[in-house]
Amino acid sequence: MNQKNNDERYHWVRQSGLLATIPFLLAVPPIAGVFIGKWIDEKAGTAPAFTIVFVVLGFIAGIREVASVIKKANQDLSSDKRNNNTKNGNKKPDR
Repeated sequence: MNQKNNDERYHWVRQSGLLATIPFLLAVPPIAGVFIGKWIDEKAGTAPAFTIVFVVLGFIAGIREVASVIKKANQDLSSDKRNNNTKNGNKKPDR
């Protein structure tokens, strides 16, 4: 019972921590793509080709991961709403 109360009390901390990672998920993959792309361009002698490719792949990976984090946050939020509704005696969750 005590664990359930702690879970409810600190749910906002988990949610804000999860959502606070979004800026890093958008910034780090393209920056890593720049470094990897420049390194490959130096080794292969190709001007900005690999840098551009890896930056674009970094943006795609970052956006995909952000979508995953948002989906998880929404699932956590909807499961908490269902738990609160069943605890209050409601049988159907609010939509």
